[in-house]
Amino acid sequence: MSATISPNDKQTPGARVLICGASSGIGQATAQRFAREGWQVCLFARRASQLEAVRQDLIGDDHLMLAGDYSDPASISTLTTMICDAWGGLDAVVNSAGVVGPEQAVDSDIAQWRKPFDIMVNGATYLTRAVVPLMAEGGRLVHVTSIHSRRAERLASAYGMAKAAIEQYCRALALELADRHILVNAIAPGFVRTPMSVVEGVSELESDWFRDNYVRGDHLPLRRAAEPEEIAGVAFFLCGPDATYITGQVLVVDGGLTVTF
Repeated sequence: MSATISPNDKQTPGARVLICGASSGIGQATAQRFAREGWQVCLFARRASQLEAVRQDLIGDDHLMLAGDYSDPASISTLTTMICDAWGGLDAVVNSAGVVGPEQAVDSDIAQWRKPFDIMVNGATYLTRAVVPLMAEGGRLVHVTSIHSRRAERLASAYGMAKAAIEQYCRALALELADRHILVNAIAPGFVRTPMSVVEGVSELESDWFRDNYVRGDHLPLRRAAEPEEIAGVAFFLCGPDATYITGQVLVVDGGLTVTF
């Protein structure tokens, strides 16, 4: 019985990718990687000025951008209309958008606690439902989650639950979209040097806590945070010709953090 190989098996420059959360960090690095490889890139995030700065820095001049909120159906509708008018479809989507909101699991206001969960889960759902119809056979869908989906941290219950929900959504999507040869996977990073690691002007990656536990201690085998480009490389791999038999998986990219006690 011969294998069915998707069109993305032989992807060439000019393939089209939407990157959500593209204004900084992992999303920005991912946009740069795809553009450098010859892809057409559509940038989507909330901050227009930062998106424009990212677009100006990309290799190539055929890229799109839109400022909007992926948890807002109206923004998603505007996005898909723009992509259809300009490109006619998509080959891949990388969703690296995320928000944090430190709140106690029990004693916080429930509406405030729910915000990270609602934004990320609703955003992943609205985005996915809108972009899948734009994909021909062989499309790729990658959601960036977090090791928080399987590990707990104080004040991060809503964030962790959202990431876990998105990972389960990816598994369900991989099953339901398999007949169309659309591959769906997630990337779960650990510590990454991005603006999200900065709290009140101080990077947790430069703190005594991080150095004691992860650089000098034994909890992080590689003893450093990832650079955004290292996560971007995994996203590019999952959307490329060497990942044609990977779907429904969560690739943990954490420097070995989750293999230790």
